[in-house]
Amino acid sequence: MNRMRILIGAIALTLSTCAVAQTRHRVDQSTDYLMFVPGLTGMAISLYERDYQGLKQLALSGATSAAVNYLLEVSIKKDRPDHSGSHAFPSTHVAASFTGAAFLQRRYGWKWGIPAYLLSSYVGWGRIYAKKHDIWDVLAGAAIGAGASLVYTRPFAKKANLVLAPAVINDHPALYLSARF
Repeated sequence: MNRMRILIGAIALTLSTCAVAQTRHRVDQSTDYLMFVPGLTGMAISLYERDYQGLKQLALSGATSAAVNYLLEVSIKKDRPDHSGSHAFPSTHVAASFTGAAFLQRRYGWKWGIPAYLLSSYVGWGRIYAKKHDIWDVLAGAAIGAGASLVYTRPFAKKANLVLAPAVINDHPALYLSARF
């Protein structure tokens, strides 16, 4: 009877381990695709709005994020938690995802930013769960991606007709700000 319990327990443990491994594999695969969604969404909105300045800002953000990320990856030889390679720091997946998320939030507002940041957070969690990165790899990737977008991206002012100009009022230098919604 004890042998039967041990055998059943061993089979259950094996099956649950296989299920977790299969889940890890699926999460890993999902992050391979989902990392592109925020950036592609930013590109699609920019094209739809004919916001070619935004498209340029997204391209500069993405190029900077990728360059910094790859420079650090080849400079810092850090093994992945699953020992599948030595380019763990920082996470390219997370950098790419957060580049798009920060662009969407900064350029088009929080209505696009919140879902993009949630998706990017899933990508970060998924990379840790799949044992491809640890928390530091993910945080560095997020900082690089978001930082690159914050450097290059300016809010989209077309809809609000924002005007900011220097002015002189009563012989004093001033700024003129006008917004029409």
